[in-house]
Amino acid sequence: MYTRIFDALNYRKMLNWLPDKAFLKAAFRARFGRKLNLNKPETFNEKMQWMKLYNRKPEYTMMVDKYLVRNYVREKIGEKYLIPLLGVWDDSDKIDFDKLPMQFVLKCNHNSGLGMCICKNKNNLDINQVKNELRKGMEQDYYLTGREWPYKNVPRRIIAEKYMVDESGYELKDYKYYCFDGKVKIVMINSDRMSSEKTKANYFDENYQQLDFVWGYDHAKIPPAKPEKFEEMKCLAEKLSEGIPHVRIDFYQTPNGIFFGEMTFFDGCGFDPIEPIEWDYKIGSWIKLPME
Repeated sequence: MYTRIFDALNYRKMLNWLPDKAFLKAAFRARFGRKLNLNKPETFNEKMQWMKLYNRKPEYTMMVDKYLVRNYVREKIGEKYLIPLLGVWDDSDKIDFDKLPMQFVLKCNHNSGLGMCICKNKNNLDINQVKNELRKGMEQDYYLTGREWPYKNVPRRIIAEKYMVDESGYELKDYKYYCFDGKVKIVMINSDRMSSEKTKANYFDENYQQLDFVWGYDHAKIPPAKPEKFEEMKCLAEKLSEGIPHVRIDFYQTPNGIFFGEMTFFDGCGFDPIEPIEWDYKIGSWIKLPME
């Protein structure tokens, strides 16, 4: 959401030359209409900006790398939670599509979406177009979109993963676990992503009680049912987030088991309003900054 807004205002091009702190102050004011408080941040979105500037642990770069994070997941919770890897390349022209199965997913390891290809039938694939889109993805400096510093030094690669669906048989819902010092406080579930409707988002606490706030998307009229593997995914998220002030851990629940998705340190880049604003403060209070 924040990227679309800043693109509309031409912010990415206008402010790329600014140092991180100046960029974040300007972007925050443009988004929220108030100054960014870095001396005593209180809201979730304020603390996201503080963390970008002052909580720069080198291991976070590995954790946002969709390729290297696999080693971390393997060591912490086990190989069985990893989506099978079909290949890895540093150039789209090196991909041998003949060796890939009829269905697969291609994506860059250092960004969020640009260049991704979800192939359901290789016979219908425009390979040249796929390569061109992957080149765009590989060229993207994702760090510049919101100064999420862990992405700055990720060695750029293209990875191919096994194509998977959940119990619906046609989509792959992800379950986003928001962890604070190794404890799950919020779980978000998207719906209507594969339909003509606008994407919806519902938020629940650690006991799957729905929370009454809006964060980027409207609620679904019918809240999603509690996933069968809710508790197991919660336990896995807490293991992966040990020792981290805040991180979001995503999982998929499929007929073949639970699979890890990704780790995200700055949800919405810290630029998505949380309404009512009291929830921005409440969620922010769960993040204990190193200075506190």
